[in-house]
Amino acid sequence: MVRHAKRWVPLVAILALMVAGYLAGWHDYLSLSELIRHRGTVAGFIADNRVTSILIYAAVYALVIALSFPGGSFLTIAGGLFFGWLVGGLVTVVAATLGATAIFLAARTSLGDALRARAGPRLSQLSEGFRKDAASYLLFLRLTPIFPFWLVNLAPALFHVPLGTYVLTTVVGIIPGTFAYAVFGSGLDSVIAAQEQANPGCGASGTCSIDTSAILTPELIAAFVLLGVVALIPAALKKWRRARAAGNGANKS
Repeated sequence: MVRHAKRWVPLVAILALMVAGYLAGWHDYLSLSELIRHRGTVAGFIADNRVTSILIYAAVYALVIALSFPGGSFLTIAGGLFFGWLVGGLVTVVAATLGATAIFLAARTSLGDALRARAGPRLSQLSEGFRKDAASYLLFLRLTPIFPFWLVNLAPALFHVPLGTYVLTTVVGIIPGTFAYAVFGSGLDSVIAAQEQANPGCGASGTCSIDTSAILTPELIAAFVLLGVVALIPAALKKWRRARAAGNGANKS
């Protein structure tokens, strides 16, 4: 009984911290208006404490992802703004992977074991099929920007996807979107300056109008979807070969 209870500790701890964070309003600080309002102070601190700042940024990013807070895109933009698109993008990829892995392991320990113990034949078959082509499926889910990040973090835990496969596909799959936002962030100062000219004082008041929808254009989304479809080709080929082999075996008999 005690052993069964222990497996829920990681997930319960994350959920408790998540609820505490929402009640404390932590997510309210994860907005472009807050970033613009305090960017001078933050930039000054980073100039004097660059390494420390990068570590703080990485820790905050990993925590936001682990707690499934809606703020990953904002933080990626902030990383590009304060550290440059290359350093900001690389640190973001590492931090996002660490946060995603934390929630994945917690969910697999708690939900995965419980689900497997109660799984019927159909769910077991689905789980086995997902694991066989996990890399292709996960790359598709990561690359295609229509699935919530938190959902893609949790779903593989239910199918007992190997940790190595999960980490590798997370790193590769989030690179395109991460650097798209980081590059946007690296040019944000010029956008804010233009806004300040048109609306003096908007930076200090946090009322500058920044259209983040310009980052993910229809063409860029289409490119991501195409990359996701390409990631599914190996799984489709394997299924076709298995079906063909089964058909040839039936014909011979």
